[in-house]
Amino acid sequence: MVGPDEIDASKGYISIDSPLARQLLGKTLDDEVVIEVAGQKKVYFVLAIRYS
Repeated sequence: MVGPDEIDASKGYISIDSPLARQLLGKTLDDEVVIEVAGQKKVYFVLAIRYS
């Protein structure tokens, strides 16, 4: 997750303001994250946390 001026999809960087990033805040390893995108629920799992 990066600031809005650092977004780079080719590197997998998403904006801290995106719905997925907002749901990931505060999660830990193996947590499940469910978000709704275009009327469909998407399920993600936290597999790793890396600080750069």
